[in-house]
Amino acid sequence: MSDESRSGRAPKPRKRRRGLKITLGVLLVLLLAGGGAAYWMYQDLDGNIKGVDIDKALGEDRPEKLPTTGQNLLVLGSDSRAGAENQELGGGGAVSGARSDTALVVHIPEGRTEAVAVSIPRDTLVTRPECTKSDGSTMASAERVMFNSVYSQVGPACVVKTVEKMSGVRIDHYLEINFAGFKDLVDAIGGVTVKVDEPIKDNASGLDLTSGTHKLDGTQSLAYVRTRHGVGDGSDLGRIGLQQQFLLALLTEIKSQDLLGSPTTTYKIANSATKSLTTDEGLASLTSLSEFARSMNGVDPSSMETIMLPVAYDKQDPNRVVAAEPQAGTLWKAIRSDGTIPESAKKSPATGG
Repeated sequence: MSDESRSGRAPKPRKRRRGLKITLGVLLVLLLAGGGAAYWMYQDLDGNIKGVDIDKALGEDRPEKLPTTGQNLLVLGSDSRAGAENQELGGGGAVSGARSDTALVVHIPEGRTEAVAVSIPRDTLVTRPECTKSDGSTMASAERVMFNSVYSQVGPACVVKTVEKMSGVRIDHYLEINFAGFKDLVDAIGGVTVKVDEPIKDNASGLDLTSGTHKLDGTQSLAYVRTRHGVGDGSDLGRIGLQQQFLLALLTEIKSQDLLGSPTTTYKIANSATKSLTTDEGLASLTSLSEFARSMNGVDPSSMETIMLPVAYDKQDPNRVVAAEPQAGTLWKAIRSDGTIPESAKKSPATGG
């Protein structure tokens, strides 16, 4: 979806479906936690994972680490068009570069028995800090840029820096998965079943579903989580509800399969995911990713809380949103202190209904 797409404000807000919203990077971590020691058998998966040295790129000008053993992950689902398969899945013709199609700050408090995921709408206007590009040149700071454009303009390290500057939250780890990885993972598990309450037809994503129950293959699933014109007010906010519903169904489907009893299926799923996975250097091996996953064994994914960053429609451009205050500030403060997030900090003036 190009940055030029526009959508109007919905006259009547509606309640968004609340449920589990996990991007594939987090899903892979949970799979590894479930598979446990079985993964020592699959050393060839190690070479699939690509690493980015976030710490080196950002230097010392960063928020302090949590004073506890809590962890914060930035998880991106990117719409990279790199490679023939991703270009075929992009939809709507040739598109250069890539954007962060889905973004989550996943906070795992001390003790690692629970987790909360804060989704950042891609249409959020943010201040992009000064960043260093991969060629060593400097990109000056800029105000009122769309959040999802930072990835294409400067790269993943600048996305991390942007999130840290807007939230004051130190990001410990970074995970990213692209279009092709999403499609292949769904196909590897044999499809995902979703229930559609109202017909969805979106020419931009190619999605055309009647109301009722549908089992979606990888290509259809990708269109489902990317569709925005067919739901709500046509904005990214309306799409978040579909993503929540789908990713809950995806995790449910994976949990219903006997992964420990079927090493072949487990390997196929993990191979599909790791081929399109990029992480920070600290997680860029199967060993370190598995160790981190095992440290999350106490987290029940079905109880993971999901919050959309509270946003309000921008006064200059109602087709864009900005962080709503004081809600957003209160939310980030709770995460910085490893504290409980107040209910008041979870309410968003803009609903996308």
